[in-house]
Amino acid sequence: QVQPVESGGGLVQAGGSLRLSCVVSGIIFRFNNMAWYRQAPGKQRELVAGISIGGSTNYADSVKGRFTISRDNAKNTVYLQMNSLKPEDTAVYYCRSTSYEYAHWGQGTQVTVSS
Repeated sequence: QVQPVESGGGLVQAGGSLRLSCVVSGIIFRFNNMAWYRQAPGKQRELVAGISIGGSTNYADSVKGRFTISRDNAKNTVYLQMNSLKPEDTAVYYCRSTSYEYAHWGQGTQVTVSS
């Protein structure tokens, strides 16, 4: 069975940076679209950033200009570089892989941004 595995979360002060990583085994990684989602307590899970098989990216308006998604197909890894973090970025961040027929969620990693 397949489960993406996230890492890199933690506690950081407002204005700081974190880099999240997600490794996925058991899939043909280069043929999967990848995305980062987040969910804050009491709120809906939302798409933060996505990167396609071809490398095209998209971002939520709230993170545009601050976050960067990238992928390394040789390492089966997708990254989320988060800069200029704000308290409202506090959430559990989830990695998701999608192909035509399958989708997989990671277990999530906690990001907490203090004021």
